[in-house]
Amino acid sequence: MFTGKLVRLREYRESDLEKALQFVNQADVSLNLYPTVPFPYTLEDERKWLSSQSARNPDYNFAIEDLATGTYIGGCGLKGTDWKNRNTEIGIMIGHEEYRNRGYGPDALNVLIRFIFGEMNLYKIKLNVFSFNKRAIRCYEKCGFLLEATLKDEIFRDGRYHDIFRMVRFREKTSE
Repeated sequence: MFTGKLVRLREYRESDLEKALQFVNQADVSLNLYPTVPFPYTLEDERKWLSSQSARNPDYNFAIEDLATGTYIGGCGLKGTDWKNRNTEIGIMIGHEEYRNRGYGPDALNVLIRFIFGEMNLYKIKLNVFSFNKRAIRCYEKCGFLLEATLKDEIFRDGRYHDIFRMVRFREKTSE
């Protein structure tokens, strides 16, 4: 569907569900994805989520697959798109451990950014990242995101409070 140098962003499929469930239930993934209590998801949770996905849903979600092998390795998507003010919030997850720290995250993120600015004609992309998620912060900075705000002591993990960083990227202005 939408391709980069290493990845393809495509629709989620029923065949992705088992692997998606494994990904979101890995401790290192769930602790970095959600600010809520990290409670395991069920296969039924994943099925309900998949059935809610539609081209008519403005919260577009993509499966990330390795362009060379077709292996499903994670996901990315949008939520809370504000069409009037032309902004959205994104999230990304590389769940397949063998694909981390090898450039797949930044490549997938750049494809998603091209989709948001080029196809949706949005102006601002927002995301939240936990201060202890150094790998994600490096990825976002590599893809042009800047720190917009720090929410002090916003998340409780492993017995203490941590900050959440709000990062943003704006569409580049073109001369008219």
